[in-house]
Amino acid sequence: MGSIDLQPTRVAPSNPQAYVVPEVPLGTKRPMRVVCIGAGATGLNLAYQIPRHLSNIDFQIYEKNEAIGGTWLENRYPGVACDIPSHLYQFLWALNPNWSEFYSSGREILQYLKDVAKKFDLERFVKLDHKVTEAQWDEDTGTWKLKIQNMVTGEEIRDSCHFLVNGSGFLNHWEWPEIPGLKDFKGPVLHSASWDPNVDCKGKRVAVIGNGSSGIQLVTALQPEAEQLTTFIRAPTWISTSYAQEWAGPNGVNFKYSDEQIAKFEGDAAEFLAYRKAMENDMNSHFVLAIADSPQQAIAKTYLAELMRQRLGPDFALTEKLIPEFGFGCRRPTPGSGYLEALSQKNVRVVMDPIDKIVEDGIRTKSGELIPLDIVVCATGFNVSWLPRFPIIGRGGIDMRDQWSKRPLSYLSFGVANFPNYALFMGPNSPLSHGSAMPSIEHIAKYVIRLIHKMQTQNYKAVEPTEQAVNEFINHADLFLQRTVWATKCRSWLKGGKEVGVPLVHPGSRLHWFHMLLEPRWEDWKWTSLHCNRFSYLGNGFSTMEEEGKDKSWYLNDPDIGYEAVVN
Repeated sequence: MGSIDLQPTRVAPSNPQAYVVPEVPLGTKRPMRVVCIGAGATGLNLAYQIPRHLSNIDFQIYEKNEAIGGTWLENRYPGVACDIPSHLYQFLWALNPNWSEFYSSGREILQYLKDVAKKFDLERFVKLDHKVTEAQWDEDTGTWKLKIQNMVTGEEIRDSCHFLVNGSGFLNHWEWPEIPGLKDFKGPVLHSASWDPNVDCKGKRVAVIGNGSSGIQLVTALQPEAEQLTTFIRAPTWISTSYAQEWAGPNGVNFKYSDEQIAKFEGDAAEFLAYRKAMENDMNSHFVLAIADSPQQAIAKTYLAELMRQRLGPDFALTEKLIPEFGFGCRRPTPGSGYLEALSQKNVRVVMDPIDKIVEDGIRTKSGELIPLDIVVCATGFNVSWLPRFPIIGRGGIDMRDQWSKRPLSYLSFGVANFPNYALFMGPNSPLSHGSAMPSIEHIAKYVIRLIHKMQTQNYKAVEPTEQAVNEFINHADLFLQRTVWATKCRSWLKGGKEVGVPLVHPGSRLHWFHMLLEPRWEDWKWTSLHCNRFSYLGNGFSTMEEEGKDKSWYLNDPDIGYEAVVN
C-alpha cells in the first residue's frame, strides 16, 4: 500500500484576505434585523412566529395606516365580507370559536386581527403611520437601506435591515377606472377601497360600476336603502359558494351561528377541530374542478347555471346574459349571498350596455342613453400588476418595477432574482384562487424562517433565487396552467384584468402548494458567504449543543425524532 500524506492541504482562499477561524461555536446565530412592510395578516403572523422560532432577531413592522388590519382596515364599504368560511379564515395559532356568521363581515375580521394583536402583544413590533417609500440593496453591507415617511409629521427617516419582507398584500393598490368624465360628476364619487362613511345612499339614485366581489357585496347592501340602484356589468360572473358549500346555508347563503353552536365550539376542542377539518378536507378535494375539460367542470357549470336561474326567478329578463359561458372558476367565484335576489328587485336595474362617459348628472352609455344619478360608486378593483408602489432597487441598481415591466416573474411566488434577502408574500403564482389565504401565509412564513435561520447559523450574507430556477419554475407553471380553467377566456384579475393572458396562480392544488413548501430546494438559491471560506460557520470546534443546560447526549433519545428538534 502507498503511504498517505497527512500534511495539511494549503488552498489559496478565494478572497485575498487571509482566512481566520471565527471564535464562535457551530450553531451561533448572528444578529439580524428583519423588516416587514405592512401590519396585515402577513405582518401579524410574522410578529407571532419569528420570536418563537428564531432568536437574535431584531424585528420591525412599518405600517402606513393609522391602525393594523391591512385590507380589512382599508375596505370599509357597506356589505364588505369574506368569501371564505370564517372558521377557515383565521390563524392556526389564534383559533376563534366565536365567529358570529359562516361568512364573516369585514368589521368582524378586523376586530379579530386587533384582538389577536392585543392578546399576543404583537403591536410592540409595529410602527403605525410609517410608510416605506424606498428600499435599496447595499452590496457592501448586505443590507437593505430603507426610506420611511412618518405620515403624521411628514418627516423622512432612514433604516436598514438584513432581510426585507413585503407583506403589503396583493389587493392593496386600488385604482380609479379609466372612464371619461369621472371628475365631471357633480355628486359624490366613491371607490369601494376608499369609502367615505359620511356619504348617505339612502333614498338616492346610486350607480355601482363593477361586479367583482366588492361590487356584488355593495349591490346587496345598498339595494334596500337606495331609491334606485343601477349596476353596470361588463361581463357575467359565477355566483356560487365555491368553498365548503355543504356547510353553508341553503343554496350556499350565509347564516348566523346559534349560541348553542358557539358554546359547543368553545367547550369541545375535538368537535371544533373536526368541524374545521371537515370543511378544509372538502375544500382540498375539488381541485379537479380547475381542470378546464374535466367532467366535474362540466357538471359544475350545468348545476350552478340552474341554481342561478332559480335565485334570479322565472321572470327576470336578463337571466341568460348573467350566466357565464366561461368555465366555473375562471374568475374567482363569490357566494354573493342575496345578490341575485337583489338584482330582481323593483328598484334595481342591470345595465350591460358599455359606459361611454360620465357627465355631471349621470352616466351616458354607448347606446346614447343618459342614466340620471346622485352617487357613483366604483367597485373597479385594484392594480394587480404586482409592480411595487415605490422604488425597490436590487443588485446592480435594478428597479423591480423595470424588471417586472412586462411580467412579474417569481420563484415559487415569493422569491425574486436580483433581489437578495427579500420575500414577497402572496406574489405572482401564489394560490390566489385556492381557498383561505391564512394557511398559505403561515406556510410561506415557515419557509422564510428556515431561510433566515440558515443565513444566521451558516454565515451567509445574501441569498436570492437563481434566474435559471425562476425561469424554469415559470416555464413549468405556464405550461401546466394551460390545462386549467384560469387560462380560458374571461376577464379576471388572476390574469391582470385581461380576458386572455397567462394566469398568475399556483400551478397545482392547494395541497400541492403546501407539499411544495415542505422541503426547501436550497440548490435553487444563490448564496453569498460573509467570509472567504464557506465553512467559517464551523467556528472554533465547539457546538451550541454543548451549552449549559443542553442535552449533550440527545442522539441516544428516540431515534425517530429528527435533528431539527435539537438544533432549533
